[in-house]
Amino acid sequence: MRRPLLLVLALALLLAACGETNTVREPTLYAQGAEDPGTSMLAEPTPQRGSGLRVTNTRIAFVSHGQASDGFWAVVRRGLEDAARQTGVAVSYRAPDTYDVARMGRLIDEAISARLDGLVVSLPDVRALRAPIRRALKAGIPVVSINSGSDRFRDLGIPVHVGQPEWRAGFEAGRRMARAGVRDGLCVNQETGNDGVDQRCRGFSAAIRRSGGRTSQIAVDGQDAPGAQQEIAAAIERLRADGVISLGTSANLPALKAVRAGGFGRQVKLAAFDITPEVLEAVRIKRVLFAVDQQPYLQGYTPVMILAERARHGLFPAPGEVITTGPRFITARDVTDDLIELSRRGLR
Repeated sequence: MRRPLLLVLALALLLAACGETNTVREPTLYAQGAEDPGTSMLAEPTPQRGSGLRVTNTRIAFVSHGQASDGFWAVVRRGLEDAARQTGVAVSYRAPDTYDVARMGRLIDEAISARLDGLVVSLPDVRALRAPIRRALKAGIPVVSINSGSDRFRDLGIPVHVGQPEWRAGFEAGRRMARAGVRDGLCVNQETGNDGVDQRCRGFSAAIRRSGGRTSQIAVDGQDAPGAQQEIAAAIERLRADGVISLGTSANLPALKAVRAGGFGRQVKLAAFDITPEVLEAVRIKRVLFAVDQQPYLQGYTPVMILAERARHGLFPAPGEVITTGPRFITARDVTDDLIELSRRGLR
């Protein structure tokens, strides 16, 4: 009776010791927070199995289009790091320095060559990422997509997507703004060409048009906040917009400042995709009608949990499904001190 007990204790110690999270930024590959920074996560594993349970580190690559410095993706990264610690897997987060889907494809190919246990990818441009993702699937690497691509992941053969249905999120946002009286809506797109962000604007426009209104869209540079603010203010005046919806974190503050600085506060209603402490404060005092929360923490946490359980116990959700993390609509009555504090801590 002593040997089985010792084996169980040994397995528990191994599982408790093997969790690590590596944060990787371009152009140089480096590990942050690993127990042995000199050991690349892409090194060949030494498989050890017992009683059907994998006891070595399960290794997962996380490739996104969002930069590690972006506030939204920082919350995603917090989620994947927490999941890595809880499951005892090693996760590498990699992203181009700037929005660059070609570079994303090369990062995916690097993950394929490392023969990892799982791959998590965002899908801002399905056409550009089709070939490397299919190479990953052909190599037997299980893939879970997140964030952008909720309407296209099945086309690539990816079994599960974690995120919000973007067109529906945009449509529901448009319906809410139409009920608030918006008839001339303006979409502020900080990442034109990203399928998910574009779908938000299409859904928004469909809802406004259905109510008898009209919409326009402008593209802004999310890395140039002052320039984005000027462009938004000019578009509001030129188009006589009475409603503005900003489609992501880097466009939200420029839109809010444009409405306030331009003196449009009473005439123009504002809504925002994704939450930050600043946006939540604006919602609380009703300078913003609502914010659309897609819960980025869950977009980091959930795929790591899924792939860890697949590697260790063969468990996996039903294929072809979207595990929805949103949309959740945050209005003034939903904003509490606790919610703002969670946002400050990178959990919401």
